[in-house]
Amino acid sequence: MTSPEPTPDATPNASADDRANSPGTKAPADLIITRCTALVHDDHEQIGFVEDATIVVRAGRIETITTGPVDLSAVGLSAVDHPAPGLPALGLPAPGLPGHPAVEHIDARGQVAMPGLVNCHTHAPMVTLRGIAEDLPIEEWFNGFAWPIESNLQEKDVELGARLACAEMIRGGVTCFADHYFSMDTVAAVTAESGLRANLGQAFFSSQGAEGREQSLDFALRHRGTADGRITTSLAPHAPYTVEDADLAATARLAREHGLLVHIHASENRNQADTSLARHGRTPIEVLADTGLLDTDLLIAHGTGIMERDLPVLARATGRIAVASAPRGYLKFAWPTTTPVRALRELGIPVGLATDGAASNSSLDVWESMALTALVQKFTEGDPRWLTSRQALHHATLQSARAVGLGQEIGSLAPGRRADIILVDVSGPHTQPVHDLAATLVHSARAGDVRTTIVDGRVIMRERELLTLDVPGTVREMNERMPALIDRSHGKRIQDYDT
Repeated sequence: MTSPEPTPDATPNASADDRANSPGTKAPADLIITRCTALVHDDHEQIGFVEDATIVVRAGRIETITTGPVDLSAVGLSAVDHPAPGLPALGLPAPGLPGHPAVEHIDARGQVAMPGLVNCHTHAPMVTLRGIAEDLPIEEWFNGFAWPIESNLQEKDVELGARLACAEMIRGGVTCFADHYFSMDTVAAVTAESGLRANLGQAFFSSQGAEGREQSLDFALRHRGTADGRITTSLAPHAPYTVEDADLAATARLAREHGLLVHIHASENRNQADTSLARHGRTPIEVLADTGLLDTDLLIAHGTGIMERDLPVLARATGRIAVASAPRGYLKFAWPTTTPVRALRELGIPVGLATDGAASNSSLDVWESMALTALVQKFTEGDPRWLTSRQALHHATLQSARAVGLGQEIGSLAPGRRADIILVDVSGPHTQPVHDLAATLVHSARAGDVRTTIVDGRVIMRERELLTLDVPGTVREMNERMPALIDRSHGKRIQDYDT
């Protein structure tokens, strides 16, 4: 019988490959974050904080979260350190392993490590229209500005808008977004370039005929799992008032056949729901039920028009239903109601945070959405105890991840989860002193307090420096194209808003 080969010695003279493959020896981790305060969820999904935490990331996933002293050499720490500003690096010696990539180390003293934020409903390229139509009712906003200008859109406009939007979201701590727009091949390319995670859907109207629905399906199947798995996809019918029942039913069949999420605007406001009842005898939510969409995995954008009669309909749904809420836009449009978060949560329906497009919201700031959600819900319910800071953080993390169909992959800092992590500096005068860290994060912290953004273990912003996108070049090129984009003299529009 042949004797087995001897195990290589873990000495500086052993080759890198030998040492990496020797029993009991791990290759270096990809990233290690030390001395942070980590936001975690317990077994009952309650928000908590771990002081002096060390987070080890390997192969794009969180491997461990520990507290207190840690043997950094056990994870292959090299001397490539990125300390927090004004603080020294740990200065530990590299443990050797020649030929192996150096682990990246971030000393995050004074910072909170959180799951990356998720923007559950937006139209990223619409940043090109930020501020173009302010202080208007929604009918005039759509018919007078948004839809006439969108008839001018070229792929280059979509590319530049998506790139600027991705930069804004990265700087605001968003690591994943759900987008519902046109020319989505272009948005997918920019997403891959940016390093972000996204769920993308090619929007369509019934006015396009069957071709619109087919293009949405084609996009979803071609791009599902691209960008090293960071892109997931959905079917994206625009809304029940622009997509006919037959097309909605066909979309539901395609979603079930191909295992796709459906992302749709529905019951956006109370006026839409009232108009639907008057014209068709059904609310938009009842339309979704009648066409089979409530038996699919469904992401409903806005839902501020959801009525009491809709709640039992939603309760009977057999699909995984979620709602994305973007409260800043509702306030700007002076809508009389907001997303009924409390009623939806009682049904077990997750409500994720969103911004909508920057054309209506003027911002892609999910931190603001989190604070406004807490405040508007307190006001609407007349209950200061409802939607506490910890509840708001739950909406911003696990519920938002579930809303976009990624509840098993992101949304919490835990072993096995994708390493989508942000580091938030709470040392500023507007966040001190810290008596309640959850309240500080929700009501005092700002998007600008995010120092570092990490997706799949890759640092895409470090100490406020974007590492994947060129903002000045994008803005210069965008401004050159702006006169042609915003010209409305042609009198065309891509749709009519009539609800």
